[in-house]
Formats: sequence, C-alpha cells, structure tokens
Amino acid sequence: MKCSLYSLMLMLGLTGWGLALQAQNEAPALTKAEKALLNKLEARSAHYGELAHRIWELAELGFMEDQSTQLLQAELTAHGFEIEQGVAGMPTAFVASYGSGKPVIGLLAEYDALPGMAQEALPRQQKREGQDNGHACGHHLFGTASVAAAVAVKEWLAANKLPGTVRLYGTPAEEGGGGKIFMVRAGLFDDVDAVITWHPASRNRASAKSSLAAVSMNFKFYGHASHAAAAPERGRSALDGIEAFNFMVNLMREHVPQETRIHYAIKHGGGAPNIVPAFAEVAYIIRHPDINTLKAIIARVERAAEAAALGTETRVEMECEIGYYNILPNEPLARLMHQKLQQVGGVSYTPEERAFAEGIIQTFPALQVQPEDAMKIDEFTVEPVGSGGSTDVGDISWVVPTASMNAATWVPGTTAHSWQAVAAGGTSIGTKGMMVAAKTLSLTAVALFQRPEVLQEAKATLLQSRGPDFEYECLVGDQPPPLDYRKQ
Repeated sequence: MKCSLYSLMLMLGLTGWGLALQAQNEAPALTKAEKALLNKLEARSAHYGELAHRIWELAELGFMEDQSTQLLQAELTAHGFEIEQGVAGMPTAFVASYGSGKPVIGLLAEYDALPGMAQEALPRQQKREGQDNGHACGHHLFGTASVAAAVAVKEWLAANKLPGTVRLYGTPAEEGGGGKIFMVRAGLFDDVDAVITWHPASRNRASAKSSLAAVSMNFKFYGHASHAAAAPERGRSALDGIEAFNFMVNLMREHVPQETRIHYAIKHGGGAPNIVPAFAEVAYIIRHPDINTLKAIIARVERAAEAAALGTETRVEMECEIGYYNILPNEPLARLMHQKLQQVGGVSYTPEERAFAEGIIQTFPALQVQPEDAMKIDEFTVEPVGSGGSTDVGDISWVVPTASMNAATWVPGTTAHSWQAVAAGGTSIGTKGMMVAAKTLSLTAVALFQRPEVLQEAKATLLQSRGPDFEYECLVGDQPPPLDYRKQ
C-alpha cells in the first residue's frame, strides 16, 4: 500500500493537524484577537471597495497597468510597507514588504483587465461607453483584497511585536503575459515559507486543487512568394507548411494522453489568393495536467512543425511565448485556509443586491442556481489532477508551498471572462466577496505566523510532491517578459 509522507506523519502522530482532519467540516470559534482583526477589516470595506472600483474603471491591460499598480502601491506605502518597483524586468510589477526574519508569508495581487470586455455594472449586457476593456476575471478585486489582507497582517505583527515578514507581490499580466513566472525565475520567492492567494469566482471554496500545465507557442513559416497562376512552380507556400503542420498535429490527437488539450489559431495566412504566401503564422496552446508529460508532447509538436517545413520546402521558426507549470496542491495549507474560510462565512445579499443577482441569474436559463448559493462554503476536496484552465500561480507552487481559495464576488452561476462577471465586479456584490477573501487570507496568514508545524508540514508536502531531484526550469528560458503583448 502506497503512503504519502503527510499520511505517514499523521499515522505516526508527528503532526498536530489530526483533529482538524477528523473534523474538517467544523471550524473552531474565532478568538478575541481574530474577531478584532475581522472587525477592523470590515470597518475598512467601504475604503477598499472604492479602491477596487477605481481599478475596475481603469481596466488596464497586462503590462500596461500603470495607474492600477500605483494605486495599490500607494495604499501599501501609506501603511509602512517598503516597495521595490519594476521587479523582474516588468515596470508594473512590485514587491511590498513589512517586518524582518522568518517566517516569510507571501500574498499575490493581480490587477490586469481583459480586452473587449467593457460592461456597465448592470444586470443586462450593456457596453460601458468610452471603454473597451473590462475586469472580466475580477483582478481589481483580487489585487485590492490581497492588499487589504497584507495591511491587516502587518498591523497584527506590529501590535504583537512578533518576528516575521509579510510580503505582497504585485503580479502583472496574468491574462496571457505570465508575470509570475518571471518573478519566480528572478528568485523573488526563494526565501518565502508559504504563499496564500485567491481568485474571484461565483462560489466560496478553499481546496487542494491542481490546474493544467500549459505553453503558448507561435510557429512562423517562411516560403517564397510568386504569382499563383503565372508561376506557381516558383513559389513555396508558407500556408502549405501550416496546413501540413496542423494536419499532423490533428492526427497526433489519437496518440496523446486523453487529458491533453491542443488548440490553435492561424494568425496570418497570406494576403491574397493569387499570391503564394511567403509568410504564415499559427499560434498554439498545449496543455496537460503534468508538466513532464507536457514537455514530451511539446517535443512531438515541434518535430511535426519541422517535418511540415521539410515536406513543403519552407522554413519554420518556433517560439514559446509563455508557459505555466501545473499547480502543486498543498493539502496542509489548503486545509488551514478552508478552516478560516468557514470561520469567515460566505456572502449575504441586501434586497437590492438580491434583485441584481436575480437579473443576472435569468441570463443562465439552464442553471439551477439561486442568490443564496453565495452564502455557502463548498466542502474541502483534494484534486491532484488538474483540469480546466492554467495559471502562472503554478510556477510559484513548485518552489513555495502554495494554497488558494475562491470567494463569491460574482453572482452564482457566473463564469469568468463574461460580461456578467464584469457587471457584478463593479457592484457591492463584488466588494462583499472581496472582503470575504481579505478576511480569510488575513486569518490564514496570522495562523501561519503562530503555527510553525503547519509550515513544516506544508514544506514536507511540497518536497514529496515535486520529487527529490527537482530543479525549477522556466518554460520560456531566458527570454524577457512580453511587455508589448497587449499593444496593438
């Protein structure tokens, strides 16, 4: 019978976590100090709601979040944090620190928006005038909640005169720019003992859940232009190269692990049908739950591109634009976060908020959801095999024990990257969910400063999960951050 290191520790009585495991659905009562921390955060909810709404209105795209990052940095500076700006070669990235010594507890803050997602804060689809972008993934709430939690933890550390460091990482361009991977590559997490983070959602959840490892690649084919009717024999079609390449990859789908996801889009296929195209480009995203399996699949895709170029007498250039590891779930950290989320509770609506939610829910006719679902806390689960999407948090989780949660900042049933997400994120519903996250992160961080045994268990889990010979290798190598990827 196989037994994980963490399970062995439990059986041998080497951890004080056993009672929590036996009663994982029962959260202990809040202490007086925890209640005071939560009350202080609640008293500032209007302030943080205003800050988040200012970022919602700005809706700045990846690596162009100039005003958004300054708003968050100003809030941290006002509360005594030391700020290092422009880290890891990214002008809108920053690291804010308070305290000294161990342990070092890190929080993550995102603040980039999505293009083409402008939406008013209404329960019906209506584009916001004068704006093209929108916070359809709720990163205005993400960054603000993390800042609020960092400030609360800082004040708790100072009041109790305790050693340790709380550190907030301002991480730009999560939406396709992969800001965090460049921060990991730069060694900015090397001395961190644990990272706790969150993401907006339509439900409240803290589980040990993985994700898909992913790479985004561009394949550029070069041929020779010629008149397609008068002298076709003198041309070599770059588009032929892409079509041959895509055909071979589509045949490959039968012979890769079933969890693999491969999607592509031809970005440039030529200018006119009577010209043999000298240049063509196709973009690929390749995903798999396991990073090592993904690397092997990438190698096969690259060989298919080389074969397509050989067969069509063209030339191909390949570049990895961005690449993410799968998240390594950390059960001890996640269980602690789940317990703290239970203590905080979910989101309750006022009559006005309920009316807004009902309007949004009417746009989901196939779903059986109701406004009260925002109050619920999902059961704790362990999901070591990832599915769905990918995130640059994955890279962090391979070098630092990492746990994440979701809070109901959106109306139940809402998916990310939708107008419904943008709409709710611009209302008090978004603010309430944001404060659930800020409170949960704060309680989790405070517990980690007080419970070194949880940090030890979390580190042991990480070491076992990634294996004894692991060395972090950034999937994009030494190429610089793609700072212009959102610029037209």
